Amino acid sequence: MSDSESPLMSKRFRGFMPVVVDVETGGFNHKKDALLEIGALTLKIDEDGHLDINDTFACHVEPFPGSNMEPASLEVNGIDPFHPFRMAKPEDEAMRDFFKFVSTDMKNNGCTRAVMIGHNTMMDLNFINAAADRNNISRNPFHPFSTFDTVSLAGLAYGQTVLSRAVEAAGIDWHSEKAHSALYDATKTAELFCKIVNQWRDSVGPVWI
Repeated sequence: MSDSESPLMSKRFRGFMPVVVDVETGGFNHKKDALLEIGALTLKIDEDGHLDINDTFACHVEPFPGSNMEPASLEVNGIDPFHPFRMAKPEDEAMRDFFKFVSTDMKNNGCTRAVMIGHNTMMDLNFINAAADRNNISRNPFHPFSTFDTVSLAGLAYGQTVLSRAVEAAGIDWHSEKAHSALYDATKTAELFCKIVNQWRDSVGPVWI
């Protein structure tokens, strides 16, 4: 396939497939604290180079054996890890389903690697990488350290670094009562990322390799 025939997304970010991710956890230590919830969205691009949300993934995750869960973290995210109606999956199953979701979209877009987008992305990436390592999953589609962090992008574009304030500064609706759900926070992060990239596209023109 020639460069001119390659899917547009494969040209936009140097062969990387952007995937917006948010996780809810039992604390801040990715080695010891439980991964409890994953929310993720893939993006699509039109012929003019504008980004939009494509598909979504959401999964409740069972705490891995021996994991720590800080009461303060559970109070913030409102998660009862052992609630019978959470319909949580074992961490191994959840991670394999998540990586399949990412890899399928990555291949459909002709991309060679996924790159994680998030708000304070390294926490999300660290938890995902730690879960993959714990479960001996070798085919992790994400770049091991490169990310797009909307903290930096929103600070540049709107002078705001807190997600709720950055979203509102971008003219996007924000509902505080829905915050700290992984899929909700990921959705708002995706909307914010698309808004910033699309504004850049409109001001400087299409960016292709």
